[in-house]
Amino acid sequence: MDWIQITNQPAFAAFAHGCGVPRIMVDLESMGKMERQGGLGTFISDHQPQDVGKVRAAAPSAHLIVRVNPLHNSSAAEVEQAIAAGADSLMLPMFEEASTLRAFTDLVAGRARCIALLETRRALATVSEWAGLAGLDEIYVGLNDLHRQLGQRFMFEPLADGTLDQIAHTARNAGKRFGFGGIARLDEGLLPGRVVLGEHLRLGSTSVILSRTFNREMLEAPESDWRSVYCQAIARMQHCKRVLATRTSDEVESDRLLARDLIVKAAAALTPAPETQPGTPMRIIAG
Repeated sequence: MDWIQITNQPAFAAFAHGCGVPRIMVDLESMGKMERQGGLGTFISDHQPQDVGKVRAAAPSAHLIVRVNPLHNSSAAEVEQAIAAGADSLMLPMFEEASTLRAFTDLVAGRARCIALLETRRALATVSEWAGLAGLDEIYVGLNDLHRQLGQRFMFEPLADGTLDQIAHTARNAGKRFGFGGIARLDEGLLPGRVVLGEHLRLGSTSVILSRTFNREMLEAPESDWRSVYCQAIARMQHCKRVLATRTSDEVESDRLLARDLIVKAAAALTPAPETQPGTPMRIIAG
């Protein structure tokens, strides 16, 4: 499992990588994000293109992901700049059609790995059409936007209703890496990180973004011993992953049912989802 730390701070990127975080993400996506997620308490990036080169220089052995903006008139220049600055992977958000994803992989032209960020209703509906696309290396599911487009209340509902099972199956058949969502510390979050990690392993996920719970001490109390706390949290995740990997099939199924029950309860306690785009939400029900 590859942990992903989002940061544009070179020193922290180097430190996180040294603590066992293989992948660092600089998040350049800004187009439309405030309108979609403003006020929800989600991460709204202030990262800038020049941050890519700085992070690359600070953490030369990390796998550097750059999330770019949705495909637009200046995408070619944005892609060129990110690759020139040392990006190993480029992630395309908010696409809907295979043709858009194909245009993106054509711009990258094999000079970096391409990650499709599946977070729209239409991308979900057409996943079988684009999952096998040449030049695409990985499918990552962005639950913040996807669950809202599906008219759901809680970001992990696509895990409870079987949607992520379907995507994981499609990615596996297409020979693509697969990851989804974010993860909190093991015993924190509406859906504890320990439970989320178990589901990543069940589904064959290979990567997950670390939530802000992992570096909150650095953000809230920079004078504290946050470095030790951060490394310990990563070490605990690694240990938990090894333990969960030894589960029997019955234990895996029990953990799946536990995750589903916790998600249903969390969703019921939240306020109704905001009005979504026209159309019938896609719900895939798992037994």
